[in-house]
Amino acid sequence: MNRSALSNLITLGEGFTTEFKRAGGSHLGRELCAFANATGGVVLIGVTNDGEICGVARHNDLKSEVQSTARSAEPPIAVEINSVGKVLCVTVPAQHSKPYSFGGKFFIREGASSQQMSREEIREFFYKEGLIRFDETVCDKFSFTRDLTKTNWSLFQRRARIPVGMEPATALRNLHLTGESGRMTHAGAWLLARDIRKFSTSADVACALFAGTDKVRILDRRGFHRDVYSMIDDVVAWILSRIKVEYIIRHVKREERPELPEGAIREVVVNALAHRDYRSAANVQIYLFEDRLEIVSPGGLPAGMTEAHLGIRSIPRNPLLFGILHRMEAVEKIGSGIRRVRALCREHGVAEPVIEVSDSWVTTTFPRPESRPESRPESRPESRPESRPESRPESGPESRPESGPESRPESGPESRPENLEGRVLSLLRRAPMARAELSVGLGHTAVSGHLKKVIRSLVDSGLIAYTIPEKPNSRLQTYKLTRKGRSRLARLADTE
Repeated sequence: MNRSALSNLITLGEGFTTEFKRAGGSHLGRELCAFANATGGVVLIGVTNDGEICGVARHNDLKSEVQSTARSAEPPIAVEINSVGKVLCVTVPAQHSKPYSFGGKFFIREGASSQQMSREEIREFFYKEGLIRFDETVCDKFSFTRDLTKTNWSLFQRRARIPVGMEPATALRNLHLTGESGRMTHAGAWLLARDIRKFSTSADVACALFAGTDKVRILDRRGFHRDVYSMIDDVVAWILSRIKVEYIIRHVKREERPELPEGAIREVVVNALAHRDYRSAANVQIYLFEDRLEIVSPGGLPAGMTEAHLGIRSIPRNPLLFGILHRMEAVEKIGSGIRRVRALCREHGVAEPVIEVSDSWVTTTFPRPESRPESRPESRPESRPESRPESRPESGPESRPESGPESRPESGPESRPENLEGRVLSLLRRAPMARAELSVGLGHTAVSGHLKKVIRSLVDSGLIAYTIPEKPNSRLQTYKLTRKGRSRLARLADTE
């Protein structure tokens, strides 16, 4: 770091990646630990909270103190230290052995301050960093006597290529779908479910066909909630029944050519269900517009993945579930999904999909080609008994307008401002959420104007904050609980 870079940092002020300290002290360890558990950062020793350079003496002694503090963390934190004039700059690069603790406590960066994590936050951190795999955890709601029927076992046995005659307990144990205690994992429950919502309430898929290019008018709405493998087939069939198909006559034989490649659609649907965060309060959303197809999966990218890795490497969020889907041949080839989707679109002569990523969502958008005269119009809705319209697509990153029959204002005591504010704060205690996710978590059918007002009020009062503050109106915007919000939530709990 040079004087110019130092001046720029001080000018920007303290923030998520910058901390000012007048001198080295007892709190240095927690700052280093918090940066190590986040994305890294810089501690400027010899700068006041107001951004004035006061400087520190004995830099060599102070460097030894900083190194000793960093080595005292568990595991040790790698730091880079250099002097710029009177200021000692301690840089914490992005670390790769998370989580880090100092003095037996875990710290995380929250805004411009470092906070000790609660037990629930530590647990959430472990999930977020991929240190605990939810699909491998025991599903307490699964009962072998009630849920493992001959019908769903026979279907699973055929799909997973399990030898005829092998006992279910033996096969499930060998596939690691049951744990050491013999109890079913969440991955096993999702693959053997008759209704997946019994085991994970928002694990279903909601599909909607809209007139035009926005969400004003819904032409068809469909929900799918069988086992994961069946939902993949059901969702792809629904999409294909509603996009245009060109009939091509070759040597007296008629071929059907959908406007978008079926293989690419299936690959993205598989990814949406296999890599989603099943702990999220939102479900997978399929939106079909006149000009595009959107497939929205909750949870963002798995730990260790960035947008630059898409199409290059694969890190499954649910490795056990993904591995069984590969065994079932629902996945063509591990690690090749995005590349294959792009290649199939090029071969089909259509535009490649656009992938948008945020902390809470992954949205894949297929642009639809212009209509051709040979194409048939969208078919009428199917009558599959498993596909009833009770699952709705309001929980995606964009919500429908409040007008229209699909959006009704909430009523009753739960919608009073003081109750609703507390419930919103309680939901955000677990993880950042979009407005639509909050609406689902509150049990509402749509994002109402009243909920929007409550969210704005909470933002204005500093109880919650944008996760994308530079773009308040971003369609990927989510909200997080602030330190002030946690304090308010604690006071509300004390008065109950």
